[in-house]
Amino acid sequence: MGKTKKYFYDYEQYEEGKNSVSMIQEILEDPEFPQVTELVIGCWGSPYEEDCQDILDGIVDHGERFSHVEKLFVGDMDYEECEVSWIIQGNYQALWKAMPQLKELTIKGSTDLVLGDINHDNLEALTIICGGLPESVIESIQNAKLPNLRKLVLYIGIENYGFDGNADSVKALLEQSDFPKLEYLGIEDSEIQDELTEVVLDSKYMKQIHTLDLANGTLTDKGGKRLLERLPEYPNIKNLDVHYHYMSENMVEKLETLPVKIDASESNEPETYHGEIWMNAMLTE
Repeated sequence: MGKTKKYFYDYEQYEEGKNSVSMIQEILEDPEFPQVTELVIGCWGSPYEEDCQDILDGIVDHGERFSHVEKLFVGDMDYEECEVSWIIQGNYQALWKAMPQLKELTIKGSTDLVLGDINHDNLEALTIICGGLPESVIESIQNAKLPNLRKLVLYIGIENYGFDGNADSVKALLEQSDFPKLEYLGIEDSEIQDELTEVVLDSKYMKQIHTLDLANGTLTDKGGKRLLERLPEYPNIKNLDVHYHYMSENMVEKLETLPVKIDASESNEPETYHGEIWMNAMLTE
């Protein structure tokens, strides 16, 4: 049975000279590493000043030494270590070929993130957690060749922290991508969550997924009403995740009458400032 192991540095270790280069060396020298099937990369010292490219390059350069890794998480750190929007990521273009056995990839942070031309036969889950997803990354996923992808979770985020697209960007992603085995679709953490809900409900994937994830955004009664109207069209949907939302208690009660397992926890109230109503996605900075 494989094991999960996380490698990370705190600030003191960084001050002592630890960095992304030394992390790869320590991973390769770790006697436990050959048993690791889930590799988690945490803070590499100064992720708000230095990217993780040396880590990615190290994995690529020693691909055979990482051949037992089936799950990879790059950027697993909390806000005290580095705010998500400050995490400087890297270029994953060479990783797809170097890790053909990879089944799950999770990336946290979108600054300088490049996915390149995605072509991978075995990847089953792709998750990107960020405060703002660049349109270039969305386009890479849109054009990806991932015949076995079963789970896709994208934090859309907001313009101030990297999202330079709009609802049409997500619509194009869902229209033009080809993921025949997709079962779990997450389009979340957006300040235009009502618009994106409409886009998702009109997408071809609604006929094949069992889990719809629209959590962590500014979903209001407008989006809730569309879910209430449209979800009965799709008896294949068994799970609905809309936790962290701005819907009324009445709307939540109505949604809970649907024949699906629903998470509608973490209700929020809009704020009023200088006469304007403000709602915030869960993860931004």
